[in-house]
Amino acid sequence: MKKVKFSFFCQNCGHQSPKWLGKCPSCNQWNPFVEEEIRSDPRTDRSEYAMSEAPLSINAIVSDEKERISTGMAEMDRVLGGGLVGGSVVLVGGDPGIGKSTLLLQVLSRMAQNNLKVLYISGEESAKQIKLRGRRIGASSDNLMILVEISLENILQQIKAIAPAVVVIDSIQTVYSPVLSSAPGSVGQVRETAEQLILLSKKSGIPVFLIGHVTKDGAIAGPKVLEHMVDTVLYFEGDSGHAYRIIRGIKNRFGPTHEIGVFEMRDNGLNEVSNPSAFFLAERPEGAPGSVVAPSIEGTRPILIEIQSLVHPTNFGLPRRTAIGVDHNRVALLVAVMDKICGLHLSNHDIYLNVVGGVRVDEPAIDLGIVSSMASSFLDRPIDAGTVVLGEIGLTGEIRGVSQMDARIREAARMGFNRCILPKTQTHDISRETKIALNKISNLKELIEHLF
Repeated sequence: MKKVKFSFFCQNCGHQSPKWLGKCPSCNQWNPFVEEEIRSDPRTDRSEYAMSEAPLSINAIVSDEKERISTGMAEMDRVLGGGLVGGSVVLVGGDPGIGKSTLLLQVLSRMAQNNLKVLYISGEESAKQIKLRGRRIGASSDNLMILVEISLENILQQIKAIAPAVVVIDSIQTVYSPVLSSAPGSVGQVRETAEQLILLSKKSGIPVFLIGHVTKDGAIAGPKVLEHMVDTVLYFEGDSGHAYRIIRGIKNRFGPTHEIGVFEMRDNGLNEVSNPSAFFLAERPEGAPGSVVAPSIEGTRPILIEIQSLVHPTNFGLPRRTAIGVDHNRVALLVAVMDKICGLHLSNHDIYLNVVGGVRVDEPAIDLGIVSSMASSFLDRPIDAGTVVLGEIGLTGEIRGVSQMDARIREAARMGFNRCILPKTQTHDISRETKIALNKISNLKELIEHLF
């Protein structure tokens, strides 16, 4: 009889250690280690793992790209790259109560209305609770099957028996396999159950959605290898103080990454926002200093965002810097460039900067928008409401070009803006048919002249 071995696993990131540690050296979390059993050969018969295929030349492989399965929601299809691919596994993560279960139940409802048999498997709610949510969001169809189960063996049997078009597992942390003695949600259980579900999806061609819990840092709970095993990783983001929700693609083997879909949470569920620019600029104040609009690119979609700043002389010895929606280190860098190049001395001023709507923007193309917003608040002079600004700023004050310039300008023109301040070096990427006035600048000194 083989000797049973034990090891300690971090329940936050999956780091393995031969002994208990108070702090995980991988994710720096305190007291996350739990002892779990290690089996070198948990199954005596591992033939089910074999694909039974011989090696083929890449030229001999027939590429039969089937038509993608539409989810019935345009924003969801956009993030997935045009729809679901047969045999793909999609991992959806997000904060508790953000709307993951509601979104996927709506997706299955739309697909069921298109005469596709779909299966929703829940290990967290009873069938009556799912029925109540389905009644609220209008999910009613004979093709929408509900299964309350946490046993992996029973789940696999039901999937093979029903042969649905799409399967949703809510959530992967609740699924349990008797092969391992550890509790559901542990690193070993998550890895084992996800591996079996992925294998079934690849063999049968059934797309599978896996809902994953997240840690307090926002990362998907369980081993990091889970994100490498699946084909697509989506994060569902949002703020309890705002009605909007954003689903963002982090990894996608069948489409573009960092694509986003925008939804609005209402009483009847999540409604798609087809025009995010108008949604984020709906309550923009007119004639207010410190407010400016900058075109941003999220995936392949241009979105206009509003940047607001409040610059005020500090009442304390150390001025305060607060940035929401952008990197605060980037803001500190731009403040130093403004002080050196433009002569706007902000060292003794408190600076509060916010991207309206709770949007998080990481690209450097909004540098010019951040500087324009702070300069407007500092000088107490409003920027013309029909002006948008975009461009990257270097440490010497030069204005650098950005990608997809033509798409940004066309989006600004579509939303009714009539003037754009942009880098002088980037002229070949702009269509000549644009109806918006272009003010081209080469360095930060020219910005104030064109801004007001």
